[in-house]
Amino acid sequence: MIKQLLLSAVFLLVCNVQAQDELTSKLYETYDDYKESSIGKRRIKHADIQPLIEKFKANPKFEVQKVGESIQGRDLHLISIGSGDSNIFLWSQMHGDEPTATQAIFDILNFLDAPEFKEEKEAILSKLKLHFLPMLNPDGAEVFTRRNALGIDINRDALRLQSPEGQTLKRIRDSLDADFGFNLHDQSKYYNAERTDKPATISYLATAYNYEKDINDVRANAMKVIVFMDKIIQNYAPGQVGRYSDDFEPRAFGDNIAKWGTSLILIESGGYQGDPEKQEIRKLNYVSILSALYTIANQSYKDIPIEDYEKIPHNNRMLFDLKIENVTYELLGKDYIIDLGIINYEVDLKGHNEFYYKSSVADQGDLSTYYAYKTFDAEGYTIVQPKVAKEARIDNPMQLLQDGVAYVKTEKPEKSTFVHFPLILVDEKFELKSFSMQPGANPTFFLKKDGKLTHAVVNGFLIDLSKPLEQQNTGNGLINGK
Repeated sequence: MIKQLLLSAVFLLVCNVQAQDELTSKLYETYDDYKESSIGKRRIKHADIQPLIEKFKANPKFEVQKVGESIQGRDLHLISIGSGDSNIFLWSQMHGDEPTATQAIFDILNFLDAPEFKEEKEAILSKLKLHFLPMLNPDGAEVFTRRNALGIDINRDALRLQSPEGQTLKRIRDSLDADFGFNLHDQSKYYNAERTDKPATISYLATAYNYEKDINDVRANAMKVIVFMDKIIQNYAPGQVGRYSDDFEPRAFGDNIAKWGTSLILIESGGYQGDPEKQEIRKLNYVSILSALYTIANQSYKDIPIEDYEKIPHNNRMLFDLKIENVTYELLGKDYIIDLGIINYEVDLKGHNEFYYKSSVADQGDLSTYYAYKTFDAEGYTIVQPKVAKEARIDNPMQLLQDGVAYVKTEKPEKSTFVHFPLILVDEKFELKSFSMQPGANPTFFLKKDGKLTHAVVNGFLIDLSKPLEQQNTGNGLINGK
């Protein structure tokens, strides 16, 4: 009899796992049907989401209420749906420059409003009541910066509660007494899964509630759901999941919310190859969060061993945008072999809707323990100083590059700091008096092999001189090196 019961339990578990795998696959395949197309880039603002909030406010399926205001008077809204007894609280963009999950929340809301997946949505909404607070820091989002208008990090205000945004978050958490909380963030794209060249596209954390990092039932439940979500992400970004540090931070909301009795799941959206606007990562948020809600509703997560949580690799920050390995660098008449690690920093334009790249040598020397989104083995190649030329107009940037020219004296666009082609525009008086590779320098130089220039690096982007520019990601050039 006992054996039969065990076999039945195993059979039901297998069937449940298969059903969840099928659901996840369908969610991924049909994502474009629910993606909110009006917010397709990262630099979204409060005004961009107001029409969406109004749409759900007019929809009887949803409860929408104003729950607070930011320091500068922007409304904060809570959007709720479901009739279950278990409250689930999800909030995003506590940091104004971390919008990926805000976009995913509106994709999820579109899904919940659609007629498809009726059975699965009934399973979720009959057991759970979902509460979404998108864009907790709209003042920071307005200027695409981490902190709020007071200049403080809201995620370090859980104890003092000086920010109205933090006060709102605390009040809602307390009123809901949510069983699960999803704390939705973005992390730097330069995090990798520990000891691998894979970016930590998604990182998770079951937040500690004390310095000892004890595991009670509340934290254990978060760990189990994270293991479930990790397995989902592995289907679409294998090896690209990290585990965020669980060092206890007594001022942080996540740590305190776990301490107050909510199973806290931190989700950090990192980097993904060829996805500068994080739209694939947005999709992974959508799929993994909806799948997590499904496993919470049917409680299948409870059968997951928490030991599997420790198997998720730690986050590590060992990535560059471009790594040039084993290149020969001549200094004072002697050749040295070095590696270069290059970062393409984003600089916002006025209005904080667009940006350009201003790159830097982040490190150089032996970088054999580091990785990059793009790695070029330059063994046998030598770094060559770029030339300066004077041109009345620039009709053929590639020809200049093939001639070893990266700096051009020419008429420059007014009130601009960059150009869309890979050259550095300079003043008439400009002279390249000295050339050296140093951390912090703008990486603009050439590579030579067997006496021939083969590649240019302009503002940190590697350009193959044998291929048309339009077939390559050449970033942008700069004006006066600014």
